[in-house]
Amino acid sequence: MTVFTTPTSELVIPDPRTPWRNPRKALVSNATTAGFSVVIAILLYTLTGLDGLLGWYASFILGLLVVVAVQSVLQKSKHFTDRIASIMVTVGFASVLIPWISLITTVIQRGRHAIYVGFFTHDMLVNSMDEPLNMGGISHAIVGTLIIVGISTLIAAPLGIIAAIYIVEINGKAARTVRFLTQAMSGVPSIVAGLFIYSTVVITITHKNNALAGALALSVLMLPTVARTSEEVLKVVPRDIRDSSYALGATQLRTTFKVVLPTVRSGLITATILGIARVAGETAPLLLTSQYFVKMNTSIFTSPMASLPTYVFGALRTGTELSLARAWGGSFVLISIVVLLSVTARLLSGRSTGRK
Repeated sequence: MTVFTTPTSELVIPDPRTPWRNPRKALVSNATTAGFSVVIAILLYTLTGLDGLLGWYASFILGLLVVVAVQSVLQKSKHFTDRIASIMVTVGFASVLIPWISLITTVIQRGRHAIYVGFFTHDMLVNSMDEPLNMGGISHAIVGTLIIVGISTLIAAPLGIIAAIYIVEINGKAARTVRFLTQAMSGVPSIVAGLFIYSTVVITITHKNNALAGALALSVLMLPTVARTSEEVLKVVPRDIRDSSYALGATQLRTTFKVVLPTVRSGLITATILGIARVAGETAPLLLTSQYFVKMNTSIFTSPMASLPTYVFGALRTGTELSLARAWGGSFVLISIVVLLSVTARLLSGRSTGRK
């Protein structure tokens, strides 16, 4: 009996997810589609008033839709709706990603001119916003931002998580009221939160602007974000996990803190990160509460404290070319701090989950 074998190198193994698709044929089809789309995009860009990168982007998307529609008609494809839906999903993702990339690129390009070694070690006590960029810095604003946002996180994060635990785990009589209040707080304008703290804390208690008042104003804005996100995270925990803990004799309190919360540790950290990102760039509440101070200050009770948002606001208010460069530099540092905190928190949460 003769057995015929085929060399392994000549076999074309399809993707297990799409065994009916020929990879080479799909590659040729995609290249053809992209080529005709580029041609149509060039025609649209030339004959219409579209301009710039966004004009090219819109022209290519229109061309791609036209080419896919024509191909489906000519080939009598039954997957026309699926291809259009896939393209629209891809376009939607790109439409969200492009502005974000454009924002980051713009901040880096315009803010890098203000960055030098002393920018992170000096304050603005003896310098003004319109002096040369190699003089003065934002060390006072960086320290102030870390202090104010840190205090607001210590206030809002525990309260938000406790509110979420009460709504999901305890589900008491006031659960609906707590959920309604957190939803209502999420719609409070930032200037209103700052005005509220100014009238209740600055005027009646401290009688002066300070970092604590700024942290309280930011905590009002951070609390609903942490609470709502934590609530959704806790709902993801399967009911079977709780029932298993109860079957072993654990109380509700022990189940919540020993089983449920460790299960969603990374999600709660993400909720806190979202809260920090929500308030890190707020300016209006800080202008009413902590204000701006040109000198390094670490006291949270006695005097105003600078922050990166108020530093950027002050630089923009000056309005000169050098001050605008400082504003872009402050924006670049602010975004970098938020990204660094987010990455650090995610790495720590990942390690904790891995150890567990």
